Amino acid sequence: MALSQSDLLRLMESLRTADGIELIRTLAQRILQELIEAEATARIGAEPGEHTDGRTTWRNGHRDKTLTTQAGDLELAIPKVRTGSFFPSLLERRRRIDQALYAVIMEAYVLGVSTRSVDDLVKALGADTGISKSEVSRICANLDEQLTAFRERPLDHTRFPYVYLDATYCKARVNHQIVSRAVVVATGITEDGGREVLGLMVGDSETDVFWAEFLRSLRERGLSGVRLVIADHHTGLVKAIRKVMLSAAYQRCRVHFLRDTFAVIPKDAGEMVAATVRTIFAQPAEAAVRAQLDTVADMLGKQFPKVSQMLLEAKDDLTAFAAFPERHWKKIQSTNPLERINREIKRRTDVVQVFPNDDALLRLVTAVLFEMHDEWIAFPRRYLPEASMDRIYPTPDELPPAA
Repeated sequence: MALSQSDLLRLMESLRTADGIELIRTLAQRILQELIEAEATARIGAEPGEHTDGRTTWRNGHRDKTLTTQAGDLELAIPKVRTGSFFPSLLERRRRIDQALYAVIMEAYVLGVSTRSVDDLVKALGADTGISKSEVSRICANLDEQLTAFRERPLDHTRFPYVYLDATYCKARVNHQIVSRAVVVATGITEDGGREVLGLMVGDSETDVFWAEFLRSLRERGLSGVRLVIADHHTGLVKAIRKVMLSAAYQRCRVHFLRDTFAVIPKDAGEMVAATVRTIFAQPAEAAVRAQLDTVADMLGKQFPKVSQMLLEAKDDLTAFAAFPERHWKKIQSTNPLERINREIKRRTDVVQVFPNDDALLRLVTAVLFEMHDEWIAFPRRYLPEASMDRIYPTPDELPPAA
């Protein structure tokens, strides 16, 4: 769009009186605005007020858009159209994770919990002038609608024979105190071998009430077909699994179990004990796995009686994987598949350090999981071979008679 004579004179005058940074800001703002208008013209098929046979829609005013840059905030006007929608490709919409992080940092300011580190983060984003409460509310409202829909979506489109549960911990303010909050994440393996994020919740993971509430919410959304739940031995978790997931077995994470044994043995004996315990999971058949656990418990009993006792008490939970197809064993013996997810969550949450409330923490973690889930769906890769998944569910002839 060409500038009129009066527009050119005003622009020249503003540039003549501007200092260095303001000059760059003014030029950038004008250039971007012209490019936005040119793209809108190409999209609509006509200049403002022009009549053409190729017109696809009509302009319907503009909406304001503030673009934060290193040169300052640029005030732009995005053309609105009567039919369809238009958003300039130059101003690519923020990814959900970036939006969530931005909203969380701004919310911390609004709630009066700003710190020097938060101030530095805002400056790193280029927003030296801060942000209004209304802008924070708009960002949060737009995000929360999408993220809530993701957390509450139905899960009845397929069966999930394997479900992984784990918790990571973040800092948040509760009742004006900074406390550790558990972020519980559930992922599942579908009956065709794919992966999905099932859900998450923020709260106190030390109570079985919290775990039971989380598992019931998954069931209410349609989670079905669960045969094995793989998790760490969190307090209250096992009770909740056996109370809510009635048809599922529980597999105690072998990695976390080994870490627990290190707490009751001398440090220099760690490698030997770990290597001995690992032989349990290297056996070729279910009966051999269970027999090897008894053998290892006997071998370690004289020197490390506490480890022997721990093995025998956890026998059923440690060897639950052996009742499933052997090709799945390495993937269902531990919660390792959740480790990458937890690392990504921590990488994002460590930026904020202390969240202003549980809602802010939930918003950012949901955005992280939403992006990860989208990648799994958009670029599907079998986590377990599809052919071997058929062995998990019995055929109709193999089903037990109805009670």
